[in-house]
Amino acid sequence: MNNSLRRTIYRLALTCALAASGAATTAAAQSTQPSAPAKPVTLITNARIFDGRSDALTAPMSVLVDGNVIARIAPRIDAPAGATVIDAGGRTMTPGFIDAHYHMTLQLSPLLAIGSDEYYHAFNAVPMARSTLARGFTTVRDVSGNTFSLKRAIDRGLIVGPRIYPSGPMISQTSGHADARMASERSPAQGGRYSPLMELGYNAVADGVPEVLKATRENLRRGASQIKIAVGGGTGSESDPLDVSEFTSEEIRAAVQAAGDWNTYVTAHVYTINGIRRAIDNGVKCIEHGQLMDEATMRLMKDKGIWWSPQVSIFTFIPKGYTADQKRKHEQAFSGLDAAFRTAKKIGFDRIAFGTDIVTDPDAFNAANEEFVHRLKWFTPAEILRQATYTNAQLLAMSGPRNPFPGKLGVIAEGAIADLLLINGNPLQDISILIDYRKNIALIMKDGVIYKDLIGDNEVNLGL
Repeated sequence: MNNSLRRTIYRLALTCALAASGAATTAAAQSTQPSAPAKPVTLITNARIFDGRSDALTAPMSVLVDGNVIARIAPRIDAPAGATVIDAGGRTMTPGFIDAHYHMTLQLSPLLAIGSDEYYHAFNAVPMARSTLARGFTTVRDVSGNTFSLKRAIDRGLIVGPRIYPSGPMISQTSGHADARMASERSPAQGGRYSPLMELGYNAVADGVPEVLKATRENLRRGASQIKIAVGGGTGSESDPLDVSEFTSEEIRAAVQAAGDWNTYVTAHVYTINGIRRAIDNGVKCIEHGQLMDEATMRLMKDKGIWWSPQVSIFTFIPKGYTADQKRKHEQAFSGLDAAFRTAKKIGFDRIAFGTDIVTDPDAFNAANEEFVHRLKWFTPAEILRQATYTNAQLLAMSGPRNPFPGKLGVIAEGAIADLLLINGNPLQDISILIDYRKNIALIMKDGVIYKDLIGDNEVNLGL
């Protein structure tokens, strides 16, 4: 890493902490939340539970949260001394949602992103984190971006946001999906410079086995829970057509080996049959996008236990700043979604993650809960909610000892981490109620801490 890049990353980390500190101070001043004990105890009564796995709600139940763990679930529980008691009033309780394809720090238009310094990027990430939690997402898997310091600030309570499983910079070859240089820019090897996004630590370019090993190990050193590489063209990148294959088999195996040495896995950005097969033949465990695959390739993924992480909402509009060529590629990628989902239903492929992949557009980012509705063409509400909770949690658990948040996520069960939502209405009957999250998500608890409560005696709403 050159000194300029090292200084930039240091300044970005420092700025994120400063931005977080200011936001946390403002939130604390505006909140009516009482001081919480070191180990809060909360009893929620009269809640109908979607536990993350079932197809129906339970009868009204009580849930006791001790610290950050669900201690007991029963029809009736006596409140322990000093416990906060909340009557859910028959509302639906679900696990906190999980987004498996997220870009917390890529929410600026392309021109604004490359024209802004690390300070602006850091300040912009603060409301993005808050918005994410407000929509009911208590956990995200960030699959490209410099979110290490943001994660640390959230974990320390400096700012409000979800828990983050960071990948760090997405890694691709020169001319690949992560090569964010303008067409006229030379590479550093030719006397040019890194792109602004590379200098900010959002993307990384590596060519040959030694460079791929180094880039992968650098992400792991900084705290990546999994590694993201690009092995095919992308819709948002300008230099690579959608049909191309990227990284040789040896380069892919290098990333897989380095991740495997740290007992975690590699996920790959790719759309096409050739790229998907090259990825899984060389050890990749999860395919991001992938909707141009055929049935034979999906059957191969099923047989090998490979995960598929598709998205719908991002393909229902053209992201801001896209060129005519990017729009064409975007539409081409969208064209394969219907057939891919129908094939998955046909062959019983169920390792399907829930993710949104919103980039460059804060308005679309804040409306990302529309993903729940867009999937109704192929899945029932119960299947969609399961994807966004229990199923996604199984994908996160593949990070093994690199899992930054050990414990059961994505379920409401005794011994699970207390990530809970109370929802006005029944999303198993009408999942569209999740779009109006400000109105219909009445309570948000992450890790046993209440961040939003519009029904208890002491209203809590930290801007959510």
